[in-house]
Amino acid sequence: MKPGTANSEQRTEDEAAISVRGLVNRFGEQVVHDGLDLDVRRGEILGVVGGSGTGKSVLMRSILGLQKPAGGSIRVLGADALSEDRAQRLHIERNSGVLFQDGALFSSLTVGENVQVPLKEHHRDLPESWCYELALLKVKLAGLPADAIDKLPSQLSGGMRKRAGLARALALDPPLLFLDEPTAGLDPIGADAFDRLLATLQEALGLTVLLITHDLDTLYAICDRVAVLADRKVVVNAPLEEVERFDHPWVQEYFHGPRARSARRARDTYGPPATPTEAD
Repeated sequence: MKPGTANSEQRTEDEAAISVRGLVNRFGEQVVHDGLDLDVRRGEILGVVGGSGTGKSVLMRSILGLQKPAGGSIRVLGADALSEDRAQRLHIERNSGVLFQDGALFSSLTVGENVQVPLKEHHRDLPESWCYELALLKVKLAGLPADAIDKLPSQLSGGMRKRAGLARALALDPPLLFLDEPTAGLDPIGADAFDRLLATLQEALGLTVLLITHDLDTLYAICDRVAVLADRKVVVNAPLEEVERFDHPWVQEYFHGPRARSARRARDTYGPPATPTEAD
């Protein structure tokens, strides 16, 4: 070991909001992850990409404690994510917001009631009127009009449902945000508006974001670094310029195909996302 290596590794883990070491996930005889390591730095937007079957969502669920891995360790905001200790689990739950791919909204509840679910779960003594006002604040923060708070998910467009899910993810003012394919199913204009909203919220609130996506435009527009899942591991985790040069067949095909070239041109032409307006 080189002099100072241990100290450097310790500093890296101290700076990480999420630190995954030696993760193993398997389903029967199928091994999805085998010795996977990943760090998500505080205050960054990390994009996670990989081909079908590489376990992107399984990785996120493992970090959140929704999927028990076969091996490895996971620390989230200093807490052991695999611990049976209730206090450590609550620490992670209260400091993490999650937006699943389909929004995962309760169809029988209004947007406001959906946003209030985590508030009432973790702050049971809050008066009903406070819960409503806090939900309204989150609805507006997510870029929805105020009257959306009393609508059912079925009354919203796909893009508005995504924002409603984001409002619920932000309900507890978490420093850590998990997003699973947030722009999936949105048209290009809606996806771009969501990207701009996320970039604005991340900067304004100092969020750390783990973002699973297939959307190359999202990667080039807002991600600070990109982690690529392949061969049951994270094969590279770096800024896009370094990832593009990484010598791996899937990486080269994904980041040098026609869609990637188009995404790079858009970034170089228009720059990073602008601050969204109320019209967005």
